[in-house]
Amino acid sequence: MKKGFAALSLILIAMLALAGCGKKAYTAQPVNEDVDVCVICNMQVKDDAYATQIVTKEGKSLKFDDIGCMNEWKKQNGTDDIGMDFVRDYNDKAWIEFAKATYVYDPSIRTPMAYGIISFKDKASAEAFIKEQGVGRLLSAADLNNHTWEQSKGMMDMGL
Repeated sequence: MKKGFAALSLILIAMLALAGCGKKAYTAQPVNEDVDVCVICNMQVKDDAYATQIVTKEGKSLKFDDIGCMNEWKKQNGTDDIGMDFVRDYNDKAWIEFAKATYVYDPSIRTPMAYGIISFKDKASAEAFIKEQGVGRLLSAADLNNHTWEQSKGMMDMGL
């Protein structure tokens, strides 16, 4: 009986150890407009379609009011400590993994820090936005690596 219990105990310990070896799941945290400020520009992060977020490998949530601010943080800090980065779907504000989203850019698109980039959970939604608005260029997450990341000075001057 003791041998059976010992063998069962070893199997359970091995199963628990293997379960802990899986890929860590990172989840976006809700935006709290009362306390959340952008890590880069220190502006209030609104619970809106422009909010973005990085969850570090240690589980710390960094929130940004504009995708351009998130890009600036990556430029300053690198990407080695990022567990997952998230953007919001422009239409329903659902959190999406940065790499899986489709983006639309146009300098005339109003965003909190005037970077003119919005995100969508799928390509069809992004294309529909471009068709409806008559402006915008479709971008992938990979395309954003080569993006110039300039702010629209005209929008910044207007306080938008």
